[in-house]
Amino acid sequence: MRTETAMSDMKNDAVSEKSPYAGCAILIAALLVMVFLIGFSISVLFRQSNEIAKFTAEKPAVVEVSPIEDREAELNRLAEKLEAFRLAADGGGSAAMELTAEEMNLAIAAYEPFKDFRGTLRVASISPEEIRLQISFQLNGRPRFAKEGEGGWIASDPRYLNGTMIATPGLLNRELVLQLSDIEVPGKKVAEEFVAQMSPYRIAERYVGGEGIGGVMSKLTSVELGEGAVRFVKTAGVTPTDTVTNEQVDAASQRLFLFFGVAACIFLVFVAIVIFLGLRLKKRRDAAVLGE
Repeated sequence: MRTETAMSDMKNDAVSEKSPYAGCAILIAALLVMVFLIGFSISVLFRQSNEIAKFTAEKPAVVEVSPIEDREAELNRLAEKLEAFRLAADGGGSAAMELTAEEMNLAIAAYEPFKDFRGTLRVASISPEEIRLQISFQLNGRPRFAKEGEGGWIASDPRYLNGTMIATPGLLNRELVLQLSDIEVPGKKVAEEFVAQMSPYRIAERYVGGEGIGGVMSKLTSVELGEGAVRFVKTAGVTPTDTVTNEQVDAASQRLFLFFGVAACIFLVFVAIVIFLGLRLKKRRDAAVLGE
């Protein structure tokens, strides 16, 4: 009896030694998932770059910067309007200010805090329904290996989004943002997913928490569109509320994560089936060896 038990144990040990699959199954599954996610992410990145290349250009477009020479009177009126609104907003009362498209373009050309907008953004027109902005934004192009003299080992050639951005202004966490409805590029169609990913466009993100523009912006209670002008309002006793919801902000990201999640789940199910079939096959082989 002891001899038979010893022989059975020896067979089990032999089978275990010959079949390490069961002990490595989890590790194999983890490695497969990791390789899949890395490969899938790279594939999505290249597909995204290819889609962006369809409506972008290799060179930036010329975006006009308003001249400021011989416009002292206009600059003085603009400065007085901005300062009056700042003082009123800092006080305890209500305040309102309207800026036309040309006044905003003049501010971009004249004031240092707006220098990054020069040559990349210009207010084309304002109506009660929308504000149209001429843009030439630099984007990252298709990833490639870095050339000699470039930092790192992965780089990309820039692409430029040249067109007209159509939006409505709003407030989000005491910050002025643009809710995009479309981006028009002459002769090309901008993917809806790209527009959704860019919206809301945080045009004033750089000023959050700072003095001057950031301080005034945090006191705004509403931003309204009128005929030819944008109206900035601070209403006394009213707490600023968001006109752009967090759900709108997260919508595009949620779609992307959902896409990744579904793909990962499908792959995990496939891996689980392969492991299950492998374990069943191993069990049959073990039974066959034990039966000999």
